[in-house]
Amino acid sequence: MSRRRTASASRAGKRYELLRQMIRIRRFEERCVELYSAGAIRGFMHLYIGEEAVAAGILQAVAAEDQVVSTYREHGHALARGLPMAAVLAEMYGRTTGCSGGRGGSMHLFDAGRRFYGGNAIVAGGLPVAVGLALADRLRSRQQATVCLFGDGAVAEGEFHECLNLAALWRLPVLFCCENNLYAMGTAIEQAQAETDLAVRAASYGMPSWPVDGMDVVAVAEAAEQALASVRNGAGPSFLELRTYRFRAHSMYDPDRYRDKSEVEQWKQRDPIDRMTTLMRADHELTDRALASLESEVAEEIQEAIDAAEAGPLEAVENLTRFVYSERP
Repeated sequence: MSRRRTASASRAGKRYELLRQMIRIRRFEERCVELYSAGAIRGFMHLYIGEEAVAAGILQAVAAEDQVVSTYREHGHALARGLPMAAVLAEMYGRTTGCSGGRGGSMHLFDAGRRFYGGNAIVAGGLPVAVGLALADRLRSRQQATVCLFGDGAVAEGEFHECLNLAALWRLPVLFCCENNLYAMGTAIEQAQAETDLAVRAASYGMPSWPVDGMDVVAVAEAAEQALASVRNGAGPSFLELRTYRFRAHSMYDPDRYRDKSEVEQWKQRDPIDRMTTLMRADHELTDRALASLESEVAEEIQEAIDAAEAGPLEAVENLTRFVYSERP
């Protein structure tokens, strides 16, 4: 096989994996909406639908030894990081087989073995954790990176500025990834930020910062690879502003009255899954049969995860105060 054909096959394989991850995340959350509406999942739930290119693109560049710190809108991050779908769904069901033992639910997915440190319900709460992890790596001379994902609402918090300043000052190996979906809950970015170019805000701390089309999974993947290469080589932190959009409301409780439906429909024309399938078809990398097979594979995985979650046990009542109060020896 020629070098050109080998490179083409490699590119096609990488694109297929990016598409597969986006479809897994989208179809998983669509089923979660059904399960939530039926009362099988309770509590708060924040959907990632529309933003799948960010999770798929960023996480494909993250190595197994790297750390990932996420937000309360983290289903996509967790799945792309490699957390088993059954463990994620069991957590949302509140079963002991969940990745956090059924105690965290949708907003607190956690898997120390896979170096996935939340799931954090506090806006900007993951930034200090990420800086701490990166500092530990720096002090121990470990060649690995910490990836911190957060929303544009975090930019208004003090932790954002404190953490970017310290990371730049100490040249810490951390990649800050801001998922800018234009709304901090129900507040439009132009109503909360005097400077809406968030990459410019981050650059003021002396770190490489650039905006990326967060609806283009290939662009996200390439930016993540470039940024992580810089971070791992000891150049200090980098910042990516992933300009994206959530198609659903802030949470399942949100009536979504703060933005025009026409705006949502306009952004849906840039659906990252549709864009990727169109690109791959144009380059003869995806057939209708292959796409149908992929969809079937994902549907089967989701159903198996649902069956496993529903079969998982609830925690015994006598254990409800465990990990809340200290236990006597």
